[in-house]
Amino acid sequence: MPFADSHTHIDLAEFDSDRPALLKRAAEAGVVRMLLVAQADDSVGLDRGLTTARDCGLKVSGGLHPHEAISWTEGLAERLQTLGETAGVCAIGEIGLDFHYDHSPRDQQEEVFRRQIRIARAVRRPVIIHTREADDLTIRILQEEKADEVGGAIHCFTGTQSLADAALALGFFISFSGIACFANADALRAIARTVPLDRFLTETDCPFLAPPPHRGKRNEPAFVVEVARRMAEVKGVSLEEMGEATVANFDRLFGV
Repeated sequence: MPFADSHTHIDLAEFDSDRPALLKRAAEAGVVRMLLVAQADDSVGLDRGLTTARDCGLKVSGGLHPHEAISWTEGLAERLQTLGETAGVCAIGEIGLDFHYDHSPRDQQEEVFRRQIRIARAVRRPVIIHTREADDLTIRILQEEKADEVGGAIHCFTGTQSLADAALALGFFISFSGIACFANADALRAIARTVPLDRFLTETDCPFLAPPPHRGKRNEPAFVVEVARRMAEVKGVSLEEMGEATVANFDRLFGV
């Protein structure tokens, strides 16, 4: 039974001690697709992600997280565009807005978000969107910057029905993480029921957000099976149907 983890950070130091074992556990669990999301907060972070993805045989994306928008440079813009043009990355992201923590000024987050969508359009790569407490502006930017030309995914979806509807109208996929499995996530699961199966993705966002029954542990790709299991229940389909659909959607989005 195949599964896909559409958002991982297995290049981080939390996995340095057991990365080969982690990949083995994922394979044994049936995880046949994984995307490594390289965080371009500095050249070290991007290089680490690219190197780990190459060594592990994984698809990789690259982008500047909204937390780090204040560190944006023209050099990074040029590098992301070059990587996209040479097929070095299969997507631009994660990019977007985070108005919960405001680690970078909001106007700077918006500008960097727009710049990276433009890079994605220039290199014909989909975008991976991080949005928190910024649904309306996220929708407006995606529409104004014509993100529908390249498509993408709303990663770790925790937004409103309006965000889901707008993203689907733009041709985007919606990716659900362990958060959608939490006991207090009934409202989120109600939105998940409205997402067509052919637009559904599952992810871990590891090492964060481990789903039950692994709450409190370091998350890892093998645990995406638990996300798929809960989402299959929500959608009223078999676990096998959910797994096969999310693998097919992963392949469509990231060009496997």
